[in-house]
Amino acid sequence: MDLEEYFARTGYKGSTEKQDLETLTDIFQHHIRAVPFENLSIHCGEKITLELEHVYNKIVRRKRGGWCMENNQLLGWVLKGLGYDTGFLGAYVFNPHQNAYATLMTHLMVKVVIDGKAYIVDGGFGVSYQMWQPMELVSGKEQPQAPGVFRFTEKNGVWYLEKMRRKQYIPNQSFSNSDLLEKKECRKVYMFSLEPRTVEDFRFQCTYLQTSPDSLFTKKSICTLQTAHGFRALIGWTLTETTYNYKENMDLVEFVTLEDEEVEKTLKEKFNITLERKLVPINVKGSYTI
Repeated sequence: MDLEEYFARTGYKGSTEKQDLETLTDIFQHHIRAVPFENLSIHCGEKITLELEHVYNKIVRRKRGGWCMENNQLLGWVLKGLGYDTGFLGAYVFNPHQNAYATLMTHLMVKVVIDGKAYIVDGGFGVSYQMWQPMELVSGKEQPQAPGVFRFTEKNGVWYLEKMRRKQYIPNQSFSNSDLLEKKECRKVYMFSLEPRTVEDFRFQCTYLQTSPDSLFTKKSICTLQTAHGFRALIGWTLTETTYNYKENMDLVEFVTLEDEEVEKTLKEKFNITLERKLVPINVKGSYTI
């Protein structure tokens, strides 16, 4: 495993000498624009494992993406190798269809401390809830970014992340009531504590999420990638391309439904992903919004 090979994968050509916020942000943004958030392994007969070497080979050498336990584990390894003060945290993701936080800690993210200030670096959420910049771990402060306004709040040692979005313009009106569209302007994302976690804390969850019929990830084939101006997502056969703030306080959300034979071509052209096994797309309604 080699940092230079990782940077070639993400296209980052900046400094690796400084452990400052500006460098961290640049490295992070290159990652989320090069490495998709995706669970396609589940739907093409591959097993997702948490061994770092396997994650590295998948994302860096095979040019795939991954979910939070893969993306953020790799990011944590990169940042630690560059000398950043890093650690892992675990979160409980909010389910908008159940209006409740999950009871299982399934989300792994990275905490980075720079000059005594703590930041959350999360490269493994995808769609419109993917932060574009490290977020300062401070309660009640609105942190505007291109995707919208993010905010942490803390209560009795529990931290909550929420996001306020803009209005949405959907040219294809047949998708205006899609269950993939988030209807609320303020959305809870996840809750977490500052208890340090390790990858070992996610072994059970990694297996559960890719095998349980109750798991969101067995119900939907997902591939999302951040772009210079928004993000794109392929969920089942539905391709979404979102442009942030394409006009004042308005995001453009474009939908198209693909035919079976278009799926693999779209993965290559839009996400730079070539699968080694046959993908079986799936999109059971509910539980996921963009």
